Amino acid sequence: MNKAELVAAIAKKTGLSQKDSAAALKAFTDTVTAELKKKDGKVQLVGFGTFAVSKRKAREGRNPRTGAKIKIKAAKLPKFTAGTALKEAVK
Repeated sequence: MNKAELVAAIAKKTGLSQKDSAAALKAFTDTVTAELKKKDGKVQLVGFGTFAVSKRKAREGRNPRTGAKIKIKAAKLPKFTAGTALKEAVK
């Protein structure tokens, strides 16, 4: 399912127009993004899952083309952990 299909599904399920559904989806993604940018930001939707920031340490890797060692910088990455209800629904 892509973004347009998701907007259409939200519109059908809620009775909102596609324009309003797209605005609601954008507001949701913008809000989650803004919260994750904060220090120790986390968005928890009970039963659905948790959006959080994961920290990856700096490490040494290899260039797959040449085999030379390279340094990989530390990074902060968004992470989603599915909630129990979502896990059960997918089984």
